[in-house]
Amino acid sequence: MIIGFFVNDLEREYANYTTTVLAHQASSRGHRVCYITPSDFALNADDSLSVHGRFLPKRKYQDRAEFFTTLKDPKAVKIERLDIVELDVLMLRNDPSIDAQTPWAMEAGILFGREAVRRGVIVLNDPDSLGRAINKLYFQGFPVEARAETLITRHASDIKAFAKAHGNNIILKPLQGSGGSGVFKLDPKNAANLNQKIEAIGRDGYIISQAYVPAAKKGDIRMFLMNGWPLRIGDKYCALRRVASKDDIRSNIHAGGKAVAVEIGDTELRVAELIRPKLIADGMFLVGIDIVGDKILEVNVFSPGNLHSCSDLAGVDFSVPILEAIERKVAIKAQYAHAFDNRHLAIL
Repeated sequence: MIIGFFVNDLEREYANYTTTVLAHQASSRGHRVCYITPSDFALNADDSLSVHGRFLPKRKYQDRAEFFTTLKDPKAVKIERLDIVELDVLMLRNDPSIDAQTPWAMEAGILFGREAVRRGVIVLNDPDSLGRAINKLYFQGFPVEARAETLITRHASDIKAFAKAHGNNIILKPLQGSGGSGVFKLDPKNAANLNQKIEAIGRDGYIISQAYVPAAKKGDIRMFLMNGWPLRIGDKYCALRRVASKDDIRSNIHAGGKAVAVEIGDTELRVAELIRPKLIADGMFLVGIDIVGDKILEVNVFSPGNLHSCSDLAGVDFSVPILEAIERKVAIKAQYAHAFDNRHLAIL
């Protein structure tokens, strides 16, 4: 089959990124792989949809490093213009927040992903639901008991009252964004700086104020869910604990956090079960959730990362069951013709 991986741009891809891991695994299994960026779609006069895909040579690669080196080599990658219906699967792996300064690119994957669905391509995750998840307001659709108490506002007076009610122990972050960008912790020692924090975040729009969960001192747990269920191989879960550096509250790996092995227990599994119905209803095939204590702090439905680190820590390759699941979806689509819409097919 042919799998297209939609990314922000090739310059911001790296060898250990989850997208690279999945693309390499797809190639290793004999599938044709192409990369697609926001500039690569073309809606034609006859209403067909074309894409300018960057195809890697279909051959055996020694390892992921060689695969990635080939991807970065303009002489090795061949750009082909093909009808979107030639793709079996389109994986939307971009981070919309990265393209916030270029709105035309920010929603390109969602807009053209919908058009691809109309033409019979399996699109993961479902683009209609991704359109509703383009900012952190989507998070508020999960059960109250699964998330920390949250206020979303642009009014400083609301935030100050919320902070006071929580003993000045809250987290402040922008409604849109990812990767720990613009995240601040307020505590009694730095409460005098609340106005500056509000002003800094508020320049970019709405502000999320979130009750601080004490368990965050130990870091958060990033866990992958696939087809609504915790991703696992045997008794090993695709998860890790992200521990923040001493001088930073953010546990994101690229923000200085450290990845360590973690045991998944009843608490984490209960949180995953609480949010499972919505993920399934929304056709969210591959998701990364961040858990602190018995609460979820984030749900990454666009480009969940750390698959490589989870595999290394567990000693298994979690990209294998992901590709097996994708192959199964393509088989189901062929077996059942048009019996399932994309949202249902995405989580079968």
